Amino acid sequence: MSSNEYRKWVAVGTGVGIEIGDRHLDIMLVRVRPTGVRPLGVLRIERFAERPASEWGSEYSRFLRRYGASHLAATVLLPRRDVIVRQISMPGVADADLPKAIAFQLDGLHPFSEEEVVHACARLDDRVNVLAGVTRREVIDRYAGLFAEAGIRVASFTFSAAAIYAGARLIGAPPEGGFLALAEGDGEMEAYGESEARPLFSACFDTPSEPLAERARTLALAELRLAADTPVGSIASVLPQPRRMPDGFDLAGQTLCYAAAIVAACPRLGLHVNLLPVELRASGSRMMFVPSIALGVLLLISAGALAGYSSWEDHRYLETLIKEITRLEPDSRKPMQMDRAIESARARTARLDRFRKHTREDLDAIAELTRILEPPVWVSSLEITRDSVRLTGEAAQAAGLLKTMDKSPLFEGSEFAAPMARTQSGEMFSIHSRREGISQ
Repeated sequence: MSSNEYRKWVAVGTGVGIEIGDRHLDIMLVRVRPTGVRPLGVLRIERFAERPASEWGSEYSRFLRRYGASHLAATVLLPRRDVIVRQISMPGVADADLPKAIAFQLDGLHPFSEEEVVHACARLDDRVNVLAGVTRREVIDRYAGLFAEAGIRVASFTFSAAAIYAGARLIGAPPEGGFLALAEGDGEMEAYGESEARPLFSACFDTPSEPLAERARTLALAELRLAADTPVGSIASVLPQPRRMPDGFDLAGQTLCYAAAIVAACPRLGLHVNLLPVELRASGSRMMFVPSIALGVLLLISAGALAGYSSWEDHRYLETLIKEITRLEPDSRKPMQMDRAIESARARTARLDRFRKHTREDLDAIAELTRILEPPVWVSSLEITRDSVRLTGEAAQAAGLLKTMDKSPLFEGSEFAAPMARTQSGEMFSIHSRREGISQ
């Protein structure tokens, strides 16, 4: 795809151009699409230099508001007589070195001192020749202050040659083989041409009489190395033809303003020579907010993704942790199971130890009863439990047996479990006593 075809398919935008005349300002608003250029509205402000800037600035603001274009910053076309246009051949000079190379030759491009001028330049499509514009700093300061006082936002100060060159290539191509075109206005005649020998020619003549006009035409064709019989057209014929004419639109009389508006609509396509200092430039395209909006959206998406990822990572970590706990839980229970087994074994051992003691304690109780219950006391039945003894028998005098048993360290709380009964040889008794000091 050639550069002209590329520019055509990406030529989308709306721009406002201002041409500074002797006593008036021509203002035009255009909309550019790959299918063509459509002028939306035109405005002429008369006697702008004599009227208060705020007055005609309000008129300009109302004009833009009418078309919903208040956000746009204008491209201003400086008077041709205030700009020195030079074409410089720069073969083999890299883009990074171009400003220094131009600055090195700048003194030979104008008759003023270095402190008095402002310059700008841009490469032509052949990448060898450079178009340079030079104007006095006083011109820039005067018009910049005037538009600032009027409240008009300005994106660029340029000149007719740069605007015509860019406009002719925006959605089309200039005539092949070279051409010369003229435009008249404000007592001047603008000559613009292109040829193989001269990629860009621009000159301004005072509006001459018929013989002098023919001489100007002859000189311009000679500069372009074109044949003397080459047809001369209008500058409007090399620009994209408007799709629809609004009321008050005169293409022949407002050609340069039309070219400036086209450049303003697509400032990044093709040649754009801006003499306005960077610190004074305003941006009028909503597209300038697209990178910030895109970055904001990306930031929100990134923040959301980060939050979502953090939540997902926490959830995944929790799942992993649960799986690991489930895997290690049987091993973690083993020490507790071992502790419970040890405690159970200890309890069984203690019970066995106590059980072994029971036999000795029971034998001690029997031996003690045998010792304290001396004949003729005899026992017919003896019942021993863990905490008591119950014995039944016969004695000559049974009443004293309770006292006898309570004196023993092994028994206490002795009492008759049943009333005594008298027999032929003595008294029948049944005694219940608690065991003292035994293991439970």
